[in-house]
Amino acid sequence: MSSGGSSPDSFVRRATLATAKLDALVRSRWGARPRSPEGFALGAALVGPSGGADTAEAGDGGGTTAWLYIVDVAHRALGAALVWGERQEVDELHVLADAETGILARRAQWFAVPRPSIWQVTGTSLIEAEPDPLPPPPHLVAPDPVPELLDALTEAGVEVVTEGGLVRGEVQGLEVARIVHGESTAGVPLDAPLLEVGVGAADREMTATVHGALSPFDQLVRAVDIVRQHRRPDAPRHPLNQLVPERWLRAVLVRDPELVGLASLAPAEGARPRPNLRDVDVAVALGATPDGAPIVVACSVGIDVELVPAAADARARLDPGAELWLVVPQRDDHPITRGLAQRLEAPARVLTVPDAWRSLA
Repeated sequence: MSSGGSSPDSFVRRATLATAKLDALVRSRWGARPRSPEGFALGAALVGPSGGADTAEAGDGGGTTAWLYIVDVAHRALGAALVWGERQEVDELHVLADAETGILARRAQWFAVPRPSIWQVTGTSLIEAEPDPLPPPPHLVAPDPVPELLDALTEAGVEVVTEGGLVRGEVQGLEVARIVHGESTAGVPLDAPLLEVGVGAADREMTATVHGALSPFDQLVRAVDIVRQHRRPDAPRHPLNQLVPERWLRAVLVRDPELVGLASLAPAEGARPRPNLRDVDVAVALGATPDGAPIVVACSVGIDVELVPAAADARARLDPGAELWLVVPQRDDHPITRGLAQRLEAPARVLTVPDAWRSLA
């Protein structure tokens, strides 16, 4: 369902339509009992007394049940749904969505009971969602190494990160190059792996077009110099230092894991790839304490209610038996995050770094 614009009237229309659809779905599945609409930023909400389902005559179970209909970005809605349910003091929570319910159901299962129930909307009916399987462990999808291109990344002084089946070169957590196989970003077939340079797909295509006379290594050195000018603690605000701050924080911790009491730390891949550089997300790493205990670390900058579900998902993929540590700047250490961290079946720890973390390590 599209938002249909950004005017106040369009938001009201969207909320009205979403509430009407939610009411029809809930009546069809749980019966025509009294329920009241409530505000919910990601769609629509209904709240009513708990009790037997599918009949208007069912007795009140003495609690409160809520139904949330997620209109947009369902895969980032579980944290918001959990926080909303806690604030409303509901005893039973049902989350409905048109898409991405498998991700919602998978992330919900990492929380202790009572967990929210996830429902797939199919036309005018509901089907209880099945959790999507976790992606295979990253080492099973690692790309074939290309020594000469890896050497070029190392010589340029970038951070080498393997993610999404690709080897990438990053500067303070921001990708400036990747090794591509099969075809280029522009869709050109390749006979051999190629080092592409640029921040994002459009920049990689433009670099190949405008600076094609330069060797890939010279293109890389140029890009690294530009990004380093902006991605430093004392640089004026610029798009290059506003993108993916959580990956910048991860890069700081990888260089100096003792900042959070770890003996080692390396970048790792979460359970869901980042669609683009502007999306809010977490940055995941695998580390070990001085006595060798495994730790999954999830870095976040800003208050992100999806941090805990996304981090728990990453731990389940990387090492289900490891402790989960959530690392945020001090100003982002919010009770919401700590509350969600304790709701996990295997609770997570929240650790903080100074707000001036960019100047560390």
